[in-house]
Amino acid sequence: MATLTPEIESLVTRIIGCAIAVHDAFGPGLLESVYRDCLRIELRAVGLSVKTEWRVPLFHRGEKVCGDLKVDLIVEDSVIVEIKSVERLHPVHLAQVITYLKLADRPVGLLFNFNTTSLRRGGIRRVTHPDIYGRTRVFSE
Repeated sequence: MATLTPEIESLVTRIIGCAIAVHDAFGPGLLESVYRDCLRIELRAVGLSVKTEWRVPLFHRGEKVCGDLKVDLIVEDSVIVEIKSVERLHPVHLAQVITYLKLADRPVGLLFNFNTTSLRRGGIRRVTHPDIYGRTRVFSE
């Protein structure tokens, strides 16, 4: 089973730090789109490249289907970031990130729930790509 490279681990740590800075500034209660835009600004401020609502085409049997999937953020073309502002995270939110990792062929994703009193306590989930790293691993940061 492979492990994340030190570069990816460092990138994940930097992204989490930026998310915590946004949450510290605004707290819970805002729309997901507000947190997404603030996190984009924070990530760029520390010198990271970030794409918002990055489109992932979806194919079935070689044919493109309906619209593309929209990933909230992709950082340094490596880490998928999905943002929620919900009462609590549900298994379907984790499944969504896992699906994005598979379809976009990226190594790791971060799922943030900004609707919590402390992002550090239960508002962060790190998910690794199951086909690259064996069984999907979900970590609470």
